[in-house]
Amino acid sequence: MRIAVIGYSGAGKSTLARALGERYGIPVLHFDRVHWAPGWRERDRAEAHRLVHEFMEQTDWVIDGNYTNFEYGRRMAEADEIIFLNLPCCACFFRAWRRYIQNRGRTRMDMGEGCPEKMDLEFMQWLLWKGRRAQKKKWLAAGLGDYMDKVTVLKSQKAIDRYLEELPC
Repeated sequence: MRIAVIGYSGAGKSTLARALGERYGIPVLHFDRVHWAPGWRERDRAEAHRLVHEFMEQTDWVIDGNYTNFEYGRRMAEADEIIFLNLPCCACFFRAWRRYIQNRGRTRMDMGEGCPEKMDLEFMQWLLWKGRRAQKKKWLAAGLGDYMDKVTVLKSQKAIDRYLEELPC
């Protein structure tokens, strides 16, 4: 089984990916762990591509993240299911803020090592505006267009909870 989890920042991609990995007993790759090197520096592109390529060679996987430069076409094509977390802007901001409060000064397990949780002006702007520009929405729609038969769109925490409850064991 191969599952791609995409969506807006703060929507719960990493949490859902982790739950799916545990439910099915399959490995999970968080793209934030691949992209970010210690100190919030971007990892060398060649190394990041190698890590993603090697991970995707497995029979089963869950991958969390949007990053189009990480095997996006292949990921969408090979995924058995694509889950798009399309939660409202305010919900994503609140979730990201709560995550910041809970993890302030620590590095989450789904984040690159040496990248402690932060909430700065740039990230707040991304959550509220930049990450939801019309261009981003078009990109998401266009990227999913060829795969609508295997896309599940979840628009609230209740929908996410219901989805997890209804999964076969």
